[in-house]
Amino acid sequence: MTIQSCVQINNEWDIVKARQLGRNVAKEIGFGTVDQARITTAVSELARNIYLYAKSGEIHIKPMFENGKKGIKIIARDSGPGIKDIRAAMEDGYTTSGGLGAGLPGVKRLMDDFVIQSKINEGTEIVASKWMR
Repeated sequence: MTIQSCVQINNEWDIVKARQLGRNVAKEIGFGTVDQARITTAVSELARNIYLYAKSGEIHIKPMFENGKKGIKIIARDSGPGIKDIRAAMEDGYTTSGGLGAGLPGVKRLMDDFVIQSKINEGTEIVASKWMR
């Protein structure tokens, strides 16, 4: 079983690599196809945000095992400009890139746990996890 995997995000192809890694780890853990798709979508959104707003960063994906439960943890980290207004960024429809504004709120809905920390001019870290039912 994969212990932990990381993808550096520096270009659009890295978003694809992160998506594939997310799907592979989710499948390896034993998630069904619907949850694999949810996890893959969340990874894609987080990687895309790194690329669009911070230009570079990393996505860590690792299995979790707690009290007989299995899950997956995604950590998205960058040293970009930070998020000025986290509350606004977490509202459906909010966008600064002209996209659909489904990014962070969508990731939060797709996953079971979601924590965001961001400091202006220092970067952002988002930790999202999903447990098998």
